[in-house]
Amino acid sequence: MSVKRTKGLNVLLVCLFTLISGLAGAGTLERVRESNTFNLGYLPNFGPFSIQSGDNATGFAIELCLKIADKVKTELGLPGLQVRFQPVTTTDGIDAVSSGKVDILCTPTPLTLERRKQVSFSVPIYTAGLSVVVRQNAPDALLNVLNGKVAQTGPTWRATLNHGLANQTYAATAGGVTEAWLRQQMRLLGVVATLLTVENAQEGLSRVAEGKADAFFGERMVLKNLLDHHYSSGNLRLLDRVFEYSPAAMAVDRTDEDFRLLVDTVLSDLYRTGGIEQAYVNYLGGISKTDKKLFKVYAIP
Repeated sequence: MSVKRTKGLNVLLVCLFTLISGLAGAGTLERVRESNTFNLGYLPNFGPFSIQSGDNATGFAIELCLKIADKVKTELGLPGLQVRFQPVTTTDGIDAVSSGKVDILCTPTPLTLERRKQVSFSVPIYTAGLSVVVRQNAPDALLNVLNGKVAQTGPTWRATLNHGLANQTYAATAGGVTEAWLRQQMRLLGVVATLLTVENAQEGLSRVAEGKADAFFGERMVLKNLLDHHYSSGNLRLLDRVFEYSPAAMAVDRTDEDFRLLVDTVLSDLYRTGGIEQAYVNYLGGISKTDKKLFKVYAIP
């Protein structure tokens, strides 16, 4: 190979590496402009928030994400912008955002300090509630503890609590905040039990229905949606108790404040104009007085 050809090849390689590194380090909007594609990440089996529908997706969070996509089209002057739906899992969704595989994770995700090491979050779009599903014939001792009916005072409290919780099999989605919460509770209470991790809520409910788990813990609205559509006449029940509440938001690039500002602007406007309220009615069965108060807190003026 001639010296001249070698130099030409080296120059070409340098240009290619420069282009690749430039795209990797570019902000979300620059990346979208270059590719003419806006990639929306979502959990495919997380109704009513995000549900896979062929190559597309539907649900509460998807509707909000499409509003953000409209804003991106306007900001970049790209009316022909392609919007693509990229399914992810509970375990790889955050990595998909931090690596640039997706531009935003639409499915509402509880904010944690550990997750904030990798991504940033929009203003909250939903307040998640942790609840539990059991079989209709679950033992009274377990039901009493899970329903919070065991008195939390007196010397017999811990013994009664452990009697109800011990030697059971609990299930939770792998890699989520619920799994971490369950492990912490079992350690704090000294409960000897089995924790089974599953891929998604539907699998968790199936394990309970089949008798392979005694209770499945998960997001209340997701559990209610699954029971209404798949177990309406089955042997499962959703208990009334909510163990924990957590604001949930969309995940975005940790280093891109411009894109985060665009997302928060769209969501805050939806809060102020009633768009979020309508989405709640369409997908979540309406709003409560508490929801209305939180809307005012979540929206940025």
